[in-house]
Amino acid sequence: MNQRKSSGWVLKFISGKYQGGEFPLEMDSEVVIGRSSELDMVLVEDMVSRRHARITTYGNEIYIEDFGSTNGSFVNGEKITKARLKEGDRILVGTNIIKLVHRDSEEGAGRDMRGGMGNDRGAQASRTTGATLTGSISGLIEEVPLPDLLQLFATSKKSGVLVIHRENDSGKVYLREGRVYFAVIDDDIDVSPYKSFYRIMAWNQGTFSLEHPTDETFENEIDESTEGLMMEGMRILDEMENLGADVPDMDAHLIINSPLVPPLRGLAPEILDTFQLILNYGKVLQVLNRSLSSDLETMQAIVHLIRNDYIRAN
Repeated sequence: MNQRKSSGWVLKFISGKYQGGEFPLEMDSEVVIGRSSELDMVLVEDMVSRRHARITTYGNEIYIEDFGSTNGSFVNGEKITKARLKEGDRILVGTNIIKLVHRDSEEGAGRDMRGGMGNDRGAQASRTTGATLTGSISGLIEEVPLPDLLQLFATSKKSGVLVIHRENDSGKVYLREGRVYFAVIDDDIDVSPYKSFYRIMAWNQGTFSLEHPTDETFENEIDESTEGLMMEGMRILDEMENLGADVPDMDAHLIINSPLVPPLRGLAPEILDTFQLILNYGKVLQVLNRSLSSDLETMQAIVHLIRNDYIRAN
């Protein structure tokens, strides 16, 4: 029996119940993906067609080709019919997010999840990871950054509630056919959904899962394209980082200096408003939540007050 040589390329499942599983690609070969039990990679879920797509490896080139599947195949958020793959590309098939990674042959052999290579159903299923998907998209933010994830969902027009958990917070982003229409952190719906969304976009650690759509309604829905929201979120994050080391943590307390030496009459009205919020609430998060200005504008005012000796963070 001929033994094909490993190409060093691996399909790594970074979302769903197959998360952590790997599918080594062999040189000069093809992998047919779908629900049908006789295929090379069997993904048993409704959003995957019986014959969904094919990945071919010839020489140093790897291609993915969609077979006209009902729900489509996506590479880095873009729907494709055929595309050349490169290292780091993220492929969405059904509810599976798969990343193309390269390893030397020894490393790849150690993670080979293929099991048997026969035509029986059990062997083919074990070639993937030995699990059966239930239709939920889940994984680690470290593997799939939230902006990339939302781009995938926007292009594939997914609906549901994206639930994100990190050490001390949980966030929810509500999607309707790929469009964000609400966001909330720790179920505090009194905070502007725009503020909640931009804060969640700054999270770079934690877990995510796309849950089923909800019939919840909100009075103050977000009215902005997902692309526009993400661009603004990236701008805010960059501007926050540019403020430097004086930016206090969200859970920090802000203390008005006593005696207060610099005159209040020297403050601009919007900074004076922030000073009043600090006087009334004291904690960074509460000041941001209560402010009528954006998080960026309020944080700029806080940093100004710190640098000019009106307040200090503790």
